[in-house]
Amino acid sequence: MRVKAGIAVVALALLVAGCAGGGPDRGRDGPGGPRSFGADDEQEDGPPRPRAQLFISPAGQPFRAPLGAPYPVAAWFAQADRDHDGRLTREEFRADAETWFKTLDANSDGQISMPEVTRWENELVPEITQPTFGGFGGGQPGPLSRNVLDTRAQGAATYSVINEPHPIRGADADVSMGVSKPEWRAATDRRFDLLDVDGAGAIVFTELHATPAQRLYAREPGGKGQDAKGGGGPKRPPPR
Repeated sequence: MRVKAGIAVVALALLVAGCAGGGPDRGRDGPGGPRSFGADDEQEDGPPRPRAQLFISPAGQPFRAPLGAPYPVAAWFAQADRDHDGRLTREEFRADAETWFKTLDANSDGQISMPEVTRWENELVPEITQPTFGGFGGGQPGPLSRNVLDTRAQGAATYSVINEPHPIRGADADVSMGVSKPEWRAATDRRFDLLDVDGAGAIVFTELHATPAQRLYAREPGGKGQDAKGGGGPKRPPPR
């Protein structure tokens, strides 16, 4: 594990250097903001072509970067890895999610209400409502044939290392139309367990698989093919 972590630190440092300035962007119209991903003016059919890269953290925080830059999963990992040792412990993973909970809880009442969820959907990650273009199983862009089950990633799962279409609603365990702090903590621990695939108590950057969107970005003009391999770890079935 120490050797893996050492390799991860070097790889992550290089990626973060390339991602400088490409962290979470809450602006509406600036470069890399929500409106920078959508259909080209000339394109009428099929899913939208990307104008910027998007990564959505397991807790639902968006990170963006221009096409050609390292995929912004590196920016999220560097933010969450507080001691910069190339490993995310459960405590670091929790702390990152709890910080994002406070951002989502705009009125500071200790829960994420439906109006706050709607703000996340419409203002912070509007891309999740656009047509899907790929899947964890390697699905291809474009419409499906008739009578074919759509197994492609949906919503936020398209941009995440976890196949969870809506990380906010997904934490609402009692379906009360709101997410409490205990529910958020429980969802955070569940997500950590999914990503800690070998049960070592830490998530290593180089073992994260590529998101469906990441594979698409790598095929775009100016995209980085090497980024289609996620953190560089071995291929394995995605966490579900």
